Amino acid sequence: MINTQIPEYTGDYPTVSGFEDEILSALKESKKSPVYLNDSDINFDSIHSAAAIALHMQQPLIPAGGEDLETADMISNLQYMMDNQHIGDNHNAPGFHWCYKRIGEFIPNLVNEGKSPRVMLEYSGVLLHGLRKMGLHDVIDTLKNITCDSKYRSKIEWLGCPWGHAVAPSTPTQDFKLQIQAWQQHFAGIFGMEALSRVRGFSPSEMALPNHPDISYEYVKSLKDCGYDWVLVQEHTIEIASTGHHPHQSHLPHRLECKNSKGDTVSIIAIVKTQGSDTKLVAQMQPWYEAKSLNRWDLSGKSVPPLVTQIADGENGGVMMNEFPSKFNEVASHCTGTQTPLMNATEYLEFLSSRGITEDDFQTVQPVKQKQIWDIFEAGEGPEKLEKTIKELKEQDSNFHMDGGSWTDDISWVNGYDNVLVPMEQASASFYQKVLKQKVPTTHPNFNKALFYLMSSQTSCYRYWGQGLWTDYGKEICRRAEAIVENDF
Repeated sequence: MINTQIPEYTGDYPTVSGFEDEILSALKESKKSPVYLNDSDINFDSIHSAAAIALHMQQPLIPAGGEDLETADMISNLQYMMDNQHIGDNHNAPGFHWCYKRIGEFIPNLVNEGKSPRVMLEYSGVLLHGLRKMGLHDVIDTLKNITCDSKYRSKIEWLGCPWGHAVAPSTPTQDFKLQIQAWQQHFAGIFGMEALSRVRGFSPSEMALPNHPDISYEYVKSLKDCGYDWVLVQEHTIEIASTGHHPHQSHLPHRLECKNSKGDTVSIIAIVKTQGSDTKLVAQMQPWYEAKSLNRWDLSGKSVPPLVTQIADGENGGVMMNEFPSKFNEVASHCTGTQTPLMNATEYLEFLSSRGITEDDFQTVQPVKQKQIWDIFEAGEGPEKLEKTIKELKEQDSNFHMDGGSWTDDISWVNGYDNVLVPMEQASASFYQKVLKQKVPTTHPNFNKALFYLMSSQTSCYRYWGQGLWTDYGKEICRRAEAIVENDF
């Protein structure tokens, strides 16, 4: 039985620390039985194919609740948009509010009509806190209904994510596990421990996958240590380990294997998101139309339906805001009971497992560009030899890099952002030296407060939106995080 209750807030801050052991214990207990298999209404052995869609939702926190940047309250960017609808695209704020809420209306309506919808949801911690702080309890309550009510919960799947929408390749390694654990605790505080026990998949911010061997190893190890069974990856961020080529059967699960310079190996199931990041793909339910053109494939000697998987921002762009509602409802209605249903990823993996197919049966992939390393570097030769190897490869090939991959090759989350990354790394180093290294208990109230600011400072938006005010926001939050660490411990 999962009886632990986690408070949503610790003082003025969302609970992002203090319950790590309770979370891990609950997740281990939940692994004894499947999440969706026994409630599924899909005949897995007769369908031809399936489609999975996920909605990514994010709004950063910004120090904009006042005139002075150094003293302004941390508010949701959505709050700022609501209060300043005369500026730029801020008139979209009410539409964003509905976008965060509407899936909680669509699912009950479809189920009550006898339909069998499916959707995966990923809401960042900074968004959930921002919604609560600005009083949009209707969003939380509507989401809680479809998450906790037994009539609806088998139709949705929550995906874990970094609490502060941190991009893995440019987030200090020692902080990323804290980001993962923080989201789990905050989510459990809102929706309950039982709901968290059903979260088996992880959705990385910006679909970013580290490709430096030591960082990618720690990334996957953190996911496994925190109880995740699978991770969503962008197809062009991985390569077949044996050939260095991109996967050619992206609609089947893969085994993501990461080795570090010391010779350690860790692996996790990878569900592959195909094509680039384009909200039209999900808004117009393209994955389902693609799945309709496919038939069963061979996997380890067994016939299985391919799963076409896509994720997109759930609120950005006119197509997603205006066209998704009718198209989602139309497809969910039409495909119910057909040979190409909507299906969530964990449900799909549980069906495979029940047919005797395991992670070992999936093709092995690794982060992109790693084959060039392993061709001349042997795992176990150590970090110094690895860095020398990477340097040599960069000198030989101008396209070789260890910046990781994400949903687009056009954006680097590292290059040109030293004015944000350096303060972020300084705040992280201070937190490590004065808090983590000193083994301050995670139950310490200032631990929770400091971690809140540290994780908020690592939000990708302070780089995505370019130089200027947004980088100023990022630097100010870093300053606050470091000030708390220096003064409150």
